[in-house]
Amino acid sequence: MVGRSMSFGIVPHFSFCSALSQSPLGGIVPGILMSRTAEDYRGPERANLVGVQTITHTRNAERGMKLGYFDFNTDYSIRPDDLARACEERGYDSLWLGEHIHIPAGRRTPYPAGGELPKQYWHMRDPFISLMAAAGVTQNLKLATGICLLVERDPITTAKEVATLDTLSNGRVLFGVGGGWNVEEMENHGAPFQRRWKVLRERVLAMKRIWTEDEPSFEGEFVNFEPIWSYPKPIQKPHPPVIMGSVTPQGLQRIVDYCDGWCPVDIAIQDFSSTIGELHARREKAGRDPHSIALSIFAWGDPDESVLSRYQALGIERVVLGAGRTNADVPEHVLPFLDRYASLIPKLA
Repeated sequence: MVGRSMSFGIVPHFSFCSALSQSPLGGIVPGILMSRTAEDYRGPERANLVGVQTITHTRNAERGMKLGYFDFNTDYSIRPDDLARACEERGYDSLWLGEHIHIPAGRRTPYPAGGELPKQYWHMRDPFISLMAAAGVTQNLKLATGICLLVERDPITTAKEVATLDTLSNGRVLFGVGGGWNVEEMENHGAPFQRRWKVLRERVLAMKRIWTEDEPSFEGEFVNFEPIWSYPKPIQKPHPPVIMGSVTPQGLQRIVDYCDGWCPVDIAIQDFSSTIGELHARREKAGRDPHSIALSIFAWGDPDESVLSRYQALGIERVVLGAGRTNADVPEHVLPFLDRYASLIPKLA
């Protein structure tokens, strides 16, 4: 199979930026660039994580590495139910759908990759309704947001949507979240861009309480509610895994503070061993179980088998394909791409 090979030392900056110009990831890759200037990180000493439950994952040393698939989920591309069925038939373990609730037509915020914003950004379907359609035609496929822009969402409503999807899918949700990059998009939802990481943290913690407590309440700077009743509760206990992909030191600490999984884009990482090592060191310092943070990665473009094998050797449990592909939103190109990598799934398992 012809694919992309990769050196696992330093990824040149120009390679990252040029690849961004074709990014199909709703908020993920641009969010990495914008997160480098976040000003409101508060650190673990002020995380206020008392009572937050974490998830212990079963390491996949015996099971090998899984492959997932990311799709921009536009209204002119393949339907999510058809895509989900195709993924499960070929042995993929998960389907990841992005989110941009809207794109302001004024376009004040420059596209972080440069040039014009690709039209996929304002043609995305709702991820939760789409994932429910996917759940209805599959049995085992994991259903992932890649990523949900929780800064632009009400946490009580979103907690119910995630819990409902988890119950109706028999516990298959992976809840990927991110901070976002579009200033005016957040402003239209009443979210202060410079405080977005604080907003994200509070909303994640509030949702965890809603998922795990009978009468949850929350008191924060951006999220406040007195004791409420909210059902259903998720099937997964204590809740569906919360996954984020930040790679900066502040971002890695956020993973440790309130997430259950890490799923960055590979081209954003300059030194894989060093970054993974720092994540483990921060996790150990926080006293978290070694298996409480699952490691996944979005592989850019068309990675070849040697790249995937290298990720497996680094302890990556899941590689999500589909990011940075040419013609990713052209329906007739989707199934051939899935077929190309399906033959590798037994080898990696």
